[in-house]
Amino acid sequence: MPRTLSPSAHRRRAGCLFCVPGLAFLGLFLAYPLLYTVWTSVHDVELGQLLGGEERFNGLDNYRAVLDDPAFWHSVRLSLLFTLASLLLQFTLGFALALLFARPFPFNALLRSLLLIAWLLPPVVSGTLFRWMLDADSGAYNALLRAAGLGALSHDWLTDPSTSLAGVILANVWVGVPFNMLLLLVGLHTIDPALHEAAALDGANAWQRLRHITLPLMRPVSVTVLLLGLVYTFKVFDIVFVMTGGGPVDATRVLSLYVYEVFFTFFRFGHGAAAGLLLLVVPLLVGVFYVRRLRREEETTAGGAV
Repeated sequence: MPRTLSPSAHRRRAGCLFCVPGLAFLGLFLAYPLLYTVWTSVHDVELGQLLGGEERFNGLDNYRAVLDDPAFWHSVRLSLLFTLASLLLQFTLGFALALLFARPFPFNALLRSLLLIAWLLPPVVSGTLFRWMLDADSGAYNALLRAAGLGALSHDWLTDPSTSLAGVILANVWVGVPFNMLLLLVGLHTIDPALHEAAALDGANAWQRLRHITLPLMRPVSVTVLLLGLVYTFKVFDIVFVMTGGGPVDATRVLSLYVYEVFFTFFRFGHGAAAGLLLLVVPLLVGVFYVRRLRREEETTAGGAV
C-alpha cells in the first residue's frame, strides 16, 4: 500500500520543488563561474593552454605575482580614492536633496522623478554623456566656461592625468546621488514629525534639530546606504571604461580595469582570476559586516520587544 504523505510533508515537498529553478540558476550563473575562477587562479592558464594545452597547477604563484605587481597596488590606490571620493560626495549631496524633498513644495514629485533619470540610465550612457560634456573642443563644460568669460579655465579634462580621475568621479557621483537621495528620503519619512515639533517648541533651531534628532535617527539608514554604495562603487567598471579606458597613462585604471586588462589584453587568465578574486575581498568583507550588523539590530530589537 503506497505511503500517504501528510499535508505538511506535501507543503515541504512543494516548497523544495519551487526552489529547484532558483537553485539551478544560482548554481549555473554564480556557483560554477566562481568555482571555475578559483580553479583558474591556482593554475597557469594562458591563451595557448586555454585553446587546447594542459593547465599546470602552480598553487599560490598567481596570487604572489599579483601582489608583487606595482600596477596592482597602483590600481588599488586609485580604487580606494575613487570609492571614498564618490561615497563622500554622493552621500552628502543625496542627504541634502533628501532633506529638501522631505518638505512639501510645488512640483516636488516631478523634480524628484527627474532626478531619478540619472540613476535609471545605463552606466554606459551616463559615461558617454559625460565624456562628451568634458570634451576639450566641443564639450558643454568648457563652452559654459567660455560663455561666462572664464575661457582661461577651459581644460582637456579627460586627457590630462591630473584631472581625468576627477572627471570620472564626477560622472559616478551624478549616477549615485539619486540612489542615495531615494533611500535617505525613505528614512527621513520614518522619523516622527512630533519629535521636531516638540524640539522646536523647546527652542531648538533647525541645525540643532538636524544634529540631535535627524542625524541620530538616520544612522541605521545612513550606514546601510554607505555600505551599499561602497560595494557598488568599488567594483565600478563601465563608466570608467567608457570615459577613459583607464588612461591617460593609467591615471584612471581602477582595480576592475586592471583585472580586465590582465584578462583580455595580456590573456593571463590565471593571473586575472587571482586579481578578480582579490577584487572581491572588499565587497565580501563589507557584506559580512553588513549581515552581522543587521543580525545584531534584529537581536536588539527582539530583546527590547521582550
